[in-house]
Amino acid sequence: MTVRPKTLLTRGNPKILKGAAKGYLTFILHLAPADVSGYNVCAGATDGCKLACLNTAGRGGIPNAKPVKVQTRHGEVTVSNVIQAARIAKTVWFFQDRAGFMAQLVKEIRAGIRYAEKLGLIPVFRLNGTSDLRWETVAVEGASNIMELFPTVQFYDYSKISNRKNIPSNYHLTFSLAENNDIQAFAALARGLNVAVVFKGKQLPTTFMGRSVVEGDATDLRFLDPAGVIVGLVAKGKAKKDQTGFVRAA
Repeated sequence: MTVRPKTLLTRGNPKILKGAAKGYLTFILHLAPADVSGYNVCAGATDGCKLACLNTAGRGGIPNAKPVKVQTRHGEVTVSNVIQAARIAKTVWFFQDRAGFMAQLVKEIRAGIRYAEKLGLIPVFRLNGTSDLRWETVAVEGASNIMELFPTVQFYDYSKISNRKNIPSNYHLTFSLAENNDIQAFAALARGLNVAVVFKGKQLPTTFMGRSVVEGDATDLRFLDPAGVIVGLVAKGKAKKDQTGFVRAA
């Protein structure tokens, strides 16, 4: 039986929940990363980021009692986790029924705005929780993109794609350093973007790549970071065993 996701957005990530203390409620979209679904949603993926990807962190990595069948681009597969199945199903939905997917996304964003406001929180949205799609190019309901459709709402993401253009003013991007994109990272800094870096150990450096380092693990609210900085993240999970150079020495 193929799993059909009931919802697209979630708000249960522990790091996301830390943002509530600052008055924000983040809703996040998790797709199946890289080409797990048969569709590549991470154009800038590297061996290091695939190893360190948080796709299998937390409940996403805990096997269920029974395997789950889900449809990918290339046919039906069996996975051990219902969350992984849902992420694959969402990704296939995005590529095979874009209009239906986007209609559901708009519906959930509107519902998320209402829910956050009832709690007295500011709703914010991260659509690339485990993907790296160019959302600024995805048209919806007559608008050029979802950010244009919700011009007063803050969207934000991390990205390894160095040539993204025409970024809406309410869409904040943080460039992600990998093991092989230092040149692109320096260019991103020169363009005014911040750069996220995963470091070994528990202590972040004070400077890196000639810029000040700020802590990125306190919350996920990257749009609140000062401009022109390195966002330092401590290696977690599989990233602690990285041998590719993706995780940098502090």
